[in-house]
Amino acid sequence: MTAVKAGDVEGLIRRGPDSRIPVILVYGPDTGLVVERAKRLAESFVQDPNDPFALVKIDGDTLAADPGRLLDEAGTVGLFGGERTIWVRPGSRNYAPAIEIALKGEIAGTRIVVEAGDLGKSAPLRTLCERSPKALALPCYPDDERALTDLVDRTLQAHSLRIDREAREVLVASLGGDRRASLSEIEKLALYARDAGSVGLDAVEAVVSDVAGSVLNTLVDAAFAGRMVEVEREYRRFRHEGLDPSVMLGSCLRHALTLLATRLDGEGKSPSLMVAAWRGLHFRRKAIVEAQLARWSPAGLRQAIQILQEAVLACRRAGPDLAQAHALATLLRIAGEAARRRG
Repeated sequence: MTAVKAGDVEGLIRRGPDSRIPVILVYGPDTGLVVERAKRLAESFVQDPNDPFALVKIDGDTLAADPGRLLDEAGTVGLFGGERTIWVRPGSRNYAPAIEIALKGEIAGTRIVVEAGDLGKSAPLRTLCERSPKALALPCYPDDERALTDLVDRTLQAHSLRIDREAREVLVASLGGDRRASLSEIEKLALYARDAGSVGLDAVEAVVSDVAGSVLNTLVDAAFAGRMVEVEREYRRFRHEGLDPSVMLGSCLRHALTLLATRLDGEGKSPSLMVAAWRGLHFRRKAIVEAQLARWSPAGLRQAIQILQEAVLACRRAGPDLAQAHALATLLRIAGEAARRRG
C-alpha cells in the first residue's frame, strides 16, 4: 500500500519522491492545492520545465480513448535525452485503464504525474494507485492552521523575509482553505515588504485581505441561501470583471465542502454552535452561514458537491461562452435547491 497521509504529503514533496516510483496521483477537494502540487512534482523532475519534450501534458480523455498511449509516451526518449515528466490533466472519462497499463510496464527515467479531482475511496484511479508499489497517491485537503503556518514561513523565507509571531497568527487566521488564494495573498505581502527584512503586524493589516471572506462570498452565500435574483446579479458583475466561471464554481464547491464538514463535525449541535467553531469565518457572514447550516442537510450538501464538481470539470473543458452559461445554470440550480429547503 502506498497511500500517503495528508499531513505527510508536503514533507514528501519537499524531500522528493523516490525516483524509482514512476506514477504519482495527486487528488482531493482543494483544486488549487492539487494543481500546485502536481505542478511542483511535474517540473521538479526535469531539467527544463519549459522544454515540451521534457515535460509533456496529456488530457485524461485522450488516454481514455487510447489507453496504451501513456506507456508508449513514457518509453519515448526526449529530443536531448535526460529525464522526462508526463503530466496527465483531468478528464471527464475514465482513464484508469491507461494508468493500469503503465503500471504493468517498465518505466525508467520518466515520472507520470496524474492530476485528479476529489476521488472517493472506491474510485478506480485512487484504488489502483494506492494498491500498486509503483505508484503514490497523494491526497490534498484544505489547509489547516499547521499547513497554513508552514506555507507562510516557506513562502516568505523564499523572499528572504521573516515574520513576527503576532503577525503570523493574524495572517494565518485571515487565510482560507484554498491554497491558490492563500499563496496569492502571501506573495502579495512579500512584495509589499520586500525591502523590510521582516514582516510585522502593520504590513499584514495593510495588505492582506480576508481570503476566507473574499468578494466571491457574496455570490456563494446568495447561492446557498436560495437568493436567485442576487445570484444572477452577482454573477453578471463577476463576469463583467472577467472572472473565470470555474473560479466562481470552485468557490462554491469549497464552501459546500466546508459546510458539509462543519455539519458532520457538529452533529447534535445547534447551527449557532457550529458557526462558533468555524475558523476564519468573517463576523459579517455568521448570520447567513448559520442559516445555511440550518437549511442544508449532509445528504443535500453531498448532492450539491457532486453537481459543482461535475460543473467545474465541464467548464474547464468547454468554450468561454458555454462555460459561462453552464456556470450560471449550475449556481441557479444550487440556489433553487436552497430555496426549496426554506423552512
